[in-house]
Amino acid sequence: MKFIPHDYQQYAIQFLTEHPVAALLLDMGLGKTVTTLTAINELLFDRFEIRRVLVIAPLRVARDTWSAEIEKWEHLKHLKYSVAVGTPAERRQALHTKTDICILNRENISWLVEKSHIPFDFDMLVIDELSGFKNHQTKRFKALMKVRPKVKRIVGLTGTPSSNGLMDLWAEFRLLDMGQRLGRFIGQYRTAYFQPDKRNGMVVYSYKPLPQAEKQIYDKISDITISMKAIDYLQMPELLLTESRVQLSKQEAERYKQLKQDLVLDLPEGEITATNAAALSNKLCQMSNGAIYDDENNMIPIHSRKLDALEDMIESANGKPVLVAYWFKHDRTRITERLRKLGVVYQEIKSAESIKNWNSRKLQVALIHPASAGHGLNLQAGGNFLVWFGLTWSLELYQQTNARLWRQGQQSETVVIQHIITKGTIDEHILKALQAKDETQTALMQAVKAEIGGSR
Repeated sequence: MKFIPHDYQQYAIQFLTEHPVAALLLDMGLGKTVTTLTAINELLFDRFEIRRVLVIAPLRVARDTWSAEIEKWEHLKHLKYSVAVGTPAERRQALHTKTDICILNRENISWLVEKSHIPFDFDMLVIDELSGFKNHQTKRFKALMKVRPKVKRIVGLTGTPSSNGLMDLWAEFRLLDMGQRLGRFIGQYRTAYFQPDKRNGMVVYSYKPLPQAEKQIYDKISDITISMKAIDYLQMPELLLTESRVQLSKQEAERYKQLKQDLVLDLPEGEITATNAAALSNKLCQMSNGAIYDDENNMIPIHSRKLDALEDMIESANGKPVLVAYWFKHDRTRITERLRKLGVVYQEIKSAESIKNWNSRKLQVALIHPASAGHGLNLQAGGNFLVWFGLTWSLELYQQTNARLWRQGQQSETVVIQHIITKGTIDEHILKALQAKDETQTALMQAVKAEIGGSR
């Protein structure tokens, strides 16, 4: 296939060739892989500025997406590549093969640097999904930092640079520019742009940005960052976000309240710390969805309000396919029991066959877990209606799941994303938090948005 770049892609290609350090914040569907590969091709064979490239990506993307893009486009077919996934022997063979590009899944970067004993002979590094390196304490981050000085060019690609707020950005940009813009140490970054938020005595559990911190951070990174949102450049379908609120009965609400109180009372000294807050949140999320696991991992039903709402939605869809996002195993168990009772044709999206069945519209309902709805999963041909049965705190997983349907190639004029929210529960707080995080995300994207055809 012949590649004719859009204006925004041409702009991004030029940016990558002219900036040895670059962050490319491209929304889903804007073709960040072909854009980056085109820039690599120019740097290899037109400018002769690089010799060999290492691409680090999530497993599925490393295994399938990059090689498929190279094979797809005429101008890239001469590129020699190897995919270093699988067993250690398979990875070694791929790394020893003389290629222009070697593609490695990010789970194995620490193996490459610290255990493989293979010389790191790459002079350009591409990190696909830069947000996978937002934690500076992980093995993968530390391993990559060891070899970072050996590369003269680096590109970070992501659609969600700050999925949990501004604190994420430090590690990502520390990798890119070695700490030139946001500081070499996380402590410097915290002191400069944040103040303690939640704390217990001298122990600080969270930080909040200082006034003007967002603008200052964005200004610092803007010279090496371009950002583009799909809605600005693609003919995207209309996105309709709606809420369906369910009301617990007085008895159900009392039971939720009692269980919540019991959980709080079980906490050491009655205090909620960062550690046990996560466990408490997990339990409250389960309850708002309608069930909870006890200490023996037995499921205790609490209410069926969300199941009833989901049943109504499936019925009102009148045979049109419905994609349902769930979070807990007992959600899946209870949903499938209800679907079987209704005689609904369903499958869980977890295999090539189930993806094919969904996209060919053989399923009335498909179940999907957000953790498995990541990069490279195209479901837009199967329908335009997504229901969130249970929410996730992760903005990244939330946006990625939504983008399975709301993307270029969607044939419907409107994509409807429905959230089933239990009134008076943690559901309301999660939705509010996701919306707040999205505002931060949008602010970042907006602050460094590329001025196509203009000057910076």
